[in-house]
Amino acid sequence: MSDASAPSPPRAIASPCVMVCTVDGASGLCLGCLRTLQEIATWSRMTDEGRADVMADLPGRKSRIDPKLLGE
Repeated sequence: MSDASAPSPPRAIASPCVMVCTVDGASGLCLGCLRTLQEIATWSRMTDEGRADVMADLPGRKSRIDPKLLGE
């Protein structure tokens, strides 16, 4: 029997993090997930819409990083 007053576990938040946490000084983007430090720091407090906006923008950010830094 479950207790209706028991708190539910926190909802998982999708993240583009790939555990490669190195920020490119020239672009200000993480080489792993392509987010800015500000986005990384506030990710868990952002709205779902805000995170979705960032996620949609990520593919276009790769061109802002020197390909040599990405091993290309």
